[in-house]
Amino acid sequence: MIKIIMIEDDSEIASLLKEYLCRFNMDVVNFDNANDGIGAIKLKKDEFDILILDLGLPDIDGLEVCRIVSEYSDIPIIISSARSDDTDIVSGLELGADDYVAKPYNPRELVARIRSVIRRKNKRKDEKSPKDFEIDEMGMNIKKNGAAIDLTSAEYEMFSMLIKNKGRVITRDFILENSKTMNLESVDRSVDVIIGRLRKKISDDPKNPKYIKSIRGFGYKFDD
Repeated sequence: MIKIIMIEDDSEIASLLKEYLCRFNMDVVNFDNANDGIGAIKLKKDEFDILILDLGLPDIDGLEVCRIVSEYSDIPIIISSARSDDTDIVSGLELGADDYVAKPYNPRELVARIRSVIRRKNKRKDEKSPKDFEIDEMGMNIKKNGAAIDLTSAEYEMFSMLIKNKGRVITRDFILENSKTMNLESVDRSVDVIIGRLRKKISDDPKNPKYIKSIRGFGYKFDD
């Protein structure tokens, strides 16, 4: 369920939107003044997924609310206002709003905009999420969650090759042909042995691997 905090002083609009958005698995908590809304976000900033903000509030102008909230929270903001002047729209977006919908509007449009903003937020979050493994080419080591793994030269080379080709199936022949540390006469089985050692060192269950996956008849694939 999408948890929405709304700051809207028009009780009729707030009630209608709350009832309508509920049909789309969206739970709305509304505040009819800026101070209470800001206080709720500060107190429970991780509880809400998005803020729907009116500009014409009785105590603090909505643009100022947008600025205040953006300073201490990364909650997405959609401005929902009868003020459709270009200056207000631009100001709202510059102050941290993610979208602006001018009243009156079809509530179904608001649903679409809410979903769109949350999708963008989740995508940004995924892009910023730290990966489990990091290659330190200068130090010739690989870190897992910030801690260096004790690897031999062959293990480092093979693991680096897998990480750099994340999501691609790497054949044993490719590994051998592009390896500088493994003996030229090495056979496929040598690759499997090193993969086994790597899995132990990164705590990757060979029966149900999370990172280094066997692709029967081809080779291996790394996923992070």
